[in-house]
Amino acid sequence: MSEEVAVAGAGLAGLVTAARLAEAGVDVRVYESRDTVGGRVRSRHRDGFVLDRGFQVLFTAYPAVQRELDLDALDLRSFSPGAVLCSTSEGTRSVLSDPLRDPGALVESAFNRQVSTADKLRTLLLRRDLTSRPESSFFAGDDQSIRSYLDDWGFAEGYVENFVAPFYGGITLDRSLATSKHVFEYTFRTLSRGRIAVPADGMGAIAEQLADRVRAAGVEIVRNEALAEIETERGGGAVRGSGPVAFRTTEARREAEALVVATDPKRAREVTGVELIPTTGKPSTTQYYALPTTEPLGTGEKILLHTDGESPNVVVPLSEVAPEYAPDDRELLCATFLGEDALDRDEAALAADTRDALTAWYPERSFDGLEPIHTDRLPFAQFAQPPGVFETLPAPTDPSGSVYLAGDYTEWSSIQGAMDSGARAASAVRSAEPVGE
Repeated sequence: MSEEVAVAGAGLAGLVTAARLAEAGVDVRVYESRDTVGGRVRSRHRDGFVLDRGFQVLFTAYPAVQRELDLDALDLRSFSPGAVLCSTSEGTRSVLSDPLRDPGALVESAFNRQVSTADKLRTLLLRRDLTSRPESSFFAGDDQSIRSYLDDWGFAEGYVENFVAPFYGGITLDRSLATSKHVFEYTFRTLSRGRIAVPADGMGAIAEQLADRVRAAGVEIVRNEALAEIETERGGGAVRGSGPVAFRTTEARREAEALVVATDPKRAREVTGVELIPTTGKPSTTQYYALPTTEPLGTGEKILLHTDGESPNVVVPLSEVAPEYAPDDRELLCATFLGEDALDRDEAALAADTRDALTAWYPERSFDGLEPIHTDRLPFAQFAQPPGVFETLPAPTDPSGSVYLAGDYTEWSSIQGAMDSGARAASAVRSAEPVGE
């Protein structure tokens, strides 16, 4: 197939789509509305700091990550397994880790009084169950909320509230644990098999690596040109692969034998008319802080979970994990805040909450020098994933004619979902019958 394919959107899904098609010999052009690639996975470099667009991490065991990326070239910096459980009311912090992957924390975890021995054993049993299941068994079958799922496993309320709620609140942006159990099962299995990491140059390095791969395959990435409208009739029952498809960008009217819409969900729904595309989002607010380098927080390169409070949900010692994220004389921390209310709070109020939490967790230290340097407010950080949602998501071929979808909203909200959706979209384009045959 040598007809031109247009890809609208240079996020992870669009870049994987373009790379896969171009490497198969297809003539591809990518249109990106911004001046930078990556969509939701971007980084800024400011005054020696690396500031990702909201707190993000890479799960190295995701199959699509292993398939599409050169992990060695990303120069990854890894978090230690587990977390530090931090109580504001008691002014304590304690380590809970994975004894199989972090044996150095075995003794500390064994004496963690916030989680019972029974729940630690249940965790190991759950891990054995999920890691033994085939890939095809996930995101299928009966569904329920994460909280209900953990209740069925017999986990105590203390374990759920002290560990799972803040930890999975960070993953699903839903501390109530009302998200589908499928997300919990798949990510728990992935965490058991690999690492949580960030590239030394920031999460944006992931998109830049994919963009380099796309260009090496001969693809032009046209920046600052957004998809505005698809002119081809959507409801006329056009035959799959019958192309060409006419569309307008913010710069010109264009045609291609196929168009892959890899924009954000709201824009994709507007231009394609596919009502199954989810547009209800989960918000997240991330605030970054500089701290004079005096002594490290001593997290053991683990995330700090707020067990008895939600503002912030977690605090992350970024430069302790990745020293490249900050200049030599400064530390870089970030804190995440969940829910709509955080989107409207001013920076000083958010910083005060983080300072108060750290002061309670580290009474031996002063955090007067904690300086907020950037705040990311993301009203649509990921789409909502309640139980049953995965039965209703659109397929790449749901638009009529020669229009296709690529985005995590066709899979599930994650880097894995975005990359895998790109591979599926590319496969769907190549499977369509070319014009004239």
